[in-house]
Amino acid sequence: MTDNNITVSATGNEMRERFYPRRRQSVPAARNFAAGAVADWGFFHRIDDVLLCVSELATNALLHGVPAGRGFLLRVRLCEGAVLRVEVHDSGGGVPQVADVADEGGRGLLLVDAMADKWGVGEREPGKVVW
Repeated sequence: MTDNNITVSATGNEMRERFYPRRRQSVPAARNFAAGAVADWGFFHRIDDVLLCVSELATNALLHGVPAGRGFLLRVRLCEGAVLRVEVHDSGGGVPQVADVADEGGRGLLLVDAMADKWGVGEREPGKVVW
């Protein structure tokens, strides 16, 4: 793992990011990293929502988006207007699919949809970013 990378831009936006290897232990480590950033920025009222979203997005990346020998990048951003943005970047192809409510598994994105004010998927080379 790398050290925290903290960037402050001229507009006051802040960002922290960390790379995680393809291991089960990466999900709780990513949660802890996000919790630290969110607490440092004073968003205590959103910590539970953010941690649930990080758990689901990181787990999805490990299960569906990270090839063997690779990892994922977690980026937590404090944007203008006091907006928190969580991004999980992976090198896997395809677009995540939201499960039907009747499905017995695959409900991670349904939880993200319920907890986040907004979410989406973007392309990157290689792979995608889910935010």
